[in-house]
Amino acid sequence: MLQLFISDLHLDDERPATTRAFLRFLQEEARGADQLYILGDFFESWIGDDDSSPLIDTVTAALRELSSAGTELFIMQGNRDFLLGEVFCQAVGAKLLPDPSVINLAGEPTLLMHGDSLCTADKEYIAFRQLARSEAWQREVLAKPLEERRALARQLRMASFEANSNKADDIMDVTPEEVSAQMAATACSTLIHGHTHRPARHQVTVNGKSGERWVLGDWVESSAEGEAGHCHYLRCDGTDLQLVRYLFS
Repeated sequence: MLQLFISDLHLDDERPATTRAFLRFLQEEARGADQLYILGDFFESWIGDDDSSPLIDTVTAALRELSSAGTELFIMQGNRDFLLGEVFCQAVGAKLLPDPSVINLAGEPTLLMHGDSLCTADKEYIAFRQLARSEAWQREVLAKPLEERRALARQLRMASFEANSNKADDIMDVTPEEVSAQMAATACSTLIHGHTHRPARHQVTVNGKSGERWVLGDWVESSAEGEAGHCHYLRCDGTDLQLVRYLFS
């Protein structure tokens, strides 16, 4: 059983190198994998499954090709694409995962999350998250014309950027007590999440026992300073977990 975990691609027309890298990832790393999990912020923004664009069409076709070849696909909503729904998942042959979800990984129950709900010190964001996940708010937004939703998405992205620029790094990271509480509540000694853009493997304590928290990386395009485009994904071959650095080219 080969299972792969990725998150925080933030696919967008303004990030073509990331799209190209993802398409190559599907052809190379994911080809022949038993399962591929995308744990949120797959797209930079998502205004509803009724939206269409060349980017969405390209990604839909590539995922559908992978799922048709036998790889099981699982997609979780993130804080950027929380309106992504069943219609898109059906189009690509994926299952929409609730956040949180528990799966069997290497014979052990493992907790999967996007990770934003773990950042409880960021009270302003947590309040918005509760609003944006409510059925009433989503129903009202999805009833608006596409152009109004696009404008709202731009507004929310700008507000998020401005708000985050004024927050301390530790506020936007996970709260250790919330991590332990979520793992204890689900009886899981392993947690996999994204969101924080801080790929790493952490040792944690859950109910007095040792556990692990694996953080996936975001997909970073090459910079003017010479940093190569890359991401970090998690690979499980049925026994061992490995955080892998993947170069765009």
